[in-house]
Formats: sequence, structure tokens, C-alpha cells
Amino acid sequence: MSSTELPESPVAAVAPAPRVGAVRVAPGEELRSVSLPGLTLTVRSRPGNRSGLAPALFVHGLGGSSQNWSALMPHLSDMVDGEALDLPGFGDSPPPDDGNYSVTGHARAVIRLLESAGRGPVHLFGNSLGGAVATRVAAVRPDLVRTLTLISPALPELRPQRTAWPTGLLAVPGVASLFMKLSKDWTAEDRTRGVMALCYGDPGRVGPEAFRAAVEEMERRLQLPYFWDAMARSARGVVDAYTLGGQHGLWRQAERVLAPTLLVYGGRDQLVGYRMARKAATAFRDSRLLTLPDAGHVAMMEYPEVVAQAFRDLVDDCGNRS
Repeated sequence: MSSTELPESPVAAVAPAPRVGAVRVAPGEELRSVSLPGLTLTVRSRPGNRSGLAPALFVHGLGGSSQNWSALMPHLSDMVDGEALDLPGFGDSPPPDDGNYSVTGHARAVIRLLESAGRGPVHLFGNSLGGAVATRVAAVRPDLVRTLTLISPALPELRPQRTAWPTGLLAVPGVASLFMKLSKDWTAEDRTRGVMALCYGDPGRVGPEAFRAAVEEMERRLQLPYFWDAMARSARGVVDAYTLGGQHGLWRQAERVLAPTLLVYGGRDQLVGYRMARKAATAFRDSRLLTLPDAGHVAMMEYPEVVAQAFRDLVDDCGNRS
């Protein structure tokens, strides 16, 4: 199918995004900037340890970045040639020219990146918002997706957990500005601890070095003048996607996915309900389900070895059937 299934948005000129500091790059990783029509994306790559490996693309969640995949990618370097992108307005990628932070807008960015590089079909990974984005990509462009791995994907819930309400409230106009004022005296350490308490099943698993790196990244992001706007508009995009019905509804698109799919859910996830695991396993026609009772919202950061092994099993199963 053509990417024209994703409606275009008018392009408006915007001022160049400021540079506020270097982004952390782990050993073995490389960063590059990719210029595409209407947007510029930062791509973090971890080349495979031998030539000829299948390509993989990793898509982060709301408020995250390509760094969210740095723990998992080394465990897969013998299987895939890995790349993780910073979605528009996140990580080191500037805002999109059209200001479109919808799930469809982010999906279009992923499709354009894959088309420009000629890397498809890829093993596509997505977490949270990135899981919704990856689902949409797999549904409308099956030619670009070899397998799909979704970790706590942000798919519509009729009754979201109360712990997820504050994140959803960011979508309400004015709430982000109000939160900025109320939290102006919070330190980067305070904010980082809050994020980890929300996203990790056990924040105590984060070591001192990883915590310091997260604080540094928080300090860098808070200097970006568009940080809160990107957060609010992307949260609004998730809420809008939750309410969208018909063929463009995310659950309807999940049913259209042809790629073999691995679903990963955490029992201590405060943002995506653990109860949604069974519904997802039913919706995706060729799926496998991994539930991790002690994991939170970012299992690929908390239990990278376990997630990597589940992906290996998925690929092995696909190979045995071919």
C-alpha cells in the first residue's frame, strides 16, 4: 500500500531549532542527521557485528528518545543492523515543519525515513507512543515491516489506569503551561526520579551511572524551547488516536497487521494497562505474548536480555515456518 493512506499536512516555515548540548552516545553507537521533506531526524545506529544482517528500526515513546533503546540494541547486534530514530521534536530531532505531532504524523516520519534509506522491510520495534506509531506503519505499509515488536504499545483503553491520567491531561490545552509554572522549582534530579517512578517497575534497578546520564539528558531537554509543546501535542495526538474510529482506528489497524508480532507487557506498568495484553494478543492475527510481572512501562530498558531472547524466538519461529 502507498504511504498516501496517511494524509498530508500543509508545510509551514519555522525557525531553525537551537542546539543546546551534545547528546550522549554509547560505545558502539553512531549518530547521524537525516534531512527529509518537512523534517530532519536524528538516527542512532548500532551496526551489526557482521555484514548482511537484516535491518531493524526502533521507535521510542512519549517523552523518550532513541537512547531508550541503547540497553537492548547490543543484545541484538549479532542478529540485526539496528537503527533507532528520535521522533520529530524529541531527542535530538527538531520539530517538524508542519507542527504535526499526531500518531499519523509520526508514522509518516518513520515511513519517509525507511523509504529514503531503502532499508525495508525491517524488524520494527515500538514502545508506548512508538508502539502506536509502529502499529500504524505496519498496517498501512506491510511492505516495510518484516516483524513487529511492541512493548507496552499505546493502544486505546476504555478505562485507562488512574496513574496514566496526568500524562493524558498534557493533551488538554494550557495544562502543559500550567505544569511548567507549578514545577519551575523542581530540579532535574527530581524530575528524573519522578519519570523513573512512573515508568519503571522497580526504579531501584537503575544504577548510579544510568541515573546521572538520565539527569543530564533531562537538563538538556529542558533547555529546548519546544520541549513542552512537543510533549503536549504528541499527548494530544495519542488521545486523538484513541478516539478515532473506522478503518483508521488503532485496534482496526492492529487487525490488519500481517507481520509476525511480539507483544511485551509489564505487570507493574502504570501507563498501559496489563489487562490489555490479552486483547492485543487477540487483535494481532499472528502474535506471541510475553508478560513480565515485575516490569513497568519500558521493559526493553529494565529487562533487555529477556526482551532480546523473546525477539530471537520470534525470528526463529518465522524461519522455521518459511
